[in-house]
Amino acid sequence: MRQELQSLPKTLAEDVARNLVMVARLLDEDPEKAYGYAQVALRLASRVAAVREAGGFAAYAVGKYPEALKEFRAARRMTGSAELWPLMADCERGLGRPEKALAMAGEPEVQRLDRAGQVEMRLVAAGARRDMGQADAAVVTLQSPELASNAVQPWTARLRYAYADALLAVGREGEARDWFAKALEADQAGTTDASDRLAELDGVQFTDALVEDDDEAEGRDQGPDGVAAGGEAQAGGGAERDEKADTAEKSE
Repeated sequence: MRQELQSLPKTLAEDVARNLVMVARLLDEDPEKAYGYAQVALRLASRVAAVREAGGFAAYAVGKYPEALKEFRAARRMTGSAELWPLMADCERGLGRPEKALAMAGEPEVQRLDRAGQVEMRLVAAGARRDMGQADAAVVTLQSPELASNAVQPWTARLRYAYADALLAVGREGEARDWFAKALEADQAGTTDASDRLAELDGVQFTDALVEDDDEAEGRDQGPDGVAAGGEAQAGGGAERDEKADTAEKSE
């Protein structure tokens, strides 16, 4: 990116670089702000491939798929790289054209992708299958050497998660639970909600300890000041106590 910006006058290059840095910093935590910085960079240097790519990522993050696809296509024309191919295909899904995304999965560009890119393309293709109501085909699409591997790669958690979700969609709940567990095992960065999905399958419910259960609150005897009889008002009275805490209280 620095090399590409060297084609600009120094002051302009610095301004563009600052905006691109903000896009990268904010893309995950505040995509709307990231999109705003990307628009500034595009106004300043729309002929720089890195700027068009950043604009595509920012638009993609806020669901502006027509705009994202336009920017990704522009960046690809400028660089000749195929690495944006899976994102372009996913934009087609976002535009309600899963058939187009699936067709892109069979294009020669996919063979030019590195291993990570090919996994991404497989994820997009499986999503397109599900969009088209082909849930069983989505399961088959995700079955691959990367899925079977025990090695943990940057894409492993997401691939396992997608496979678990696809299995659940076709009613294979037991297998889905196993794969959600495998996804959680690989998800050290917390990129998926595999733990929540596991809890849901196991019938575990979480109660907010700061919010009292309405029914219990209504049934509790209260004094004239609204304080529960026999002591001070307690937050979280409707939540069940942890079993260990209950045992400790009895011991005391």
